[in-house]
Amino acid sequence: MDRTRVNHHIRKSPVRLIDHDGAQVGVVPIEEARKRAEAVGLDLVEVGSNSDPPVVKVLDWGKLKYEREKQAREARKKTHTIEVKEVKYRPNIDKHDMDRKTDRIKTFLKKGKKVKVTVFFRYRQLRRPELGTEILDFLTVAVEDLGVIESRTQLEARRMVMVIAPLPQDKREAAAKAAQAAEPKNSGAESGE
Repeated sequence: MDRTRVNHHIRKSPVRLIDHDGAQVGVVPIEEARKRAEAVGLDLVEVGSNSDPPVVKVLDWGKLKYEREKQAREARKKTHTIEVKEVKYRPNIDKHDMDRKTDRIKTFLKKGKKVKVTVFFRYRQLRRPELGTEILDFLTVAVEDLGVIESRTQLEARRMVMVIAPLPQDKREAAAKAAQAAEPKNSGAESGE
């Protein structure tokens, strides 16, 4: 909420006045400052409330307020929020299910979203934490051209967690081009044999 004091809301007197042209007028009583603002048809706005005496400026308050709101809107447009998607695995997952979930992770990374991979353990599965480690190792290799591992935990309270962040767009394109360049060489070698 904007707490800028304008016109009759300015209580302290005297004030240091800046004219509508930006010229320093000096320290004047608040009544004189209001009269000068009214004479040119503009508002008296407090721009330096912490100084002694307070600094006030003659300007168009509506225009200034509009400009501030416009800058705030532009700043909100430029902020980029990264959405985190979660994909859950079990230690004894079937190969087909593993491939489907891995494809889903790749889709999220291509869209520029972070992915939180969670491997949940139940009862006796807790005796075999290496199964969860194998899943996370497989995923690390499977998505290395699309994302980078941000964090990875060992077994904590029946689960293992890994967060994968997407690579920047230019790095993803470079990795895709490198993969395509490697494919024709391999296929050409196989057809020649």
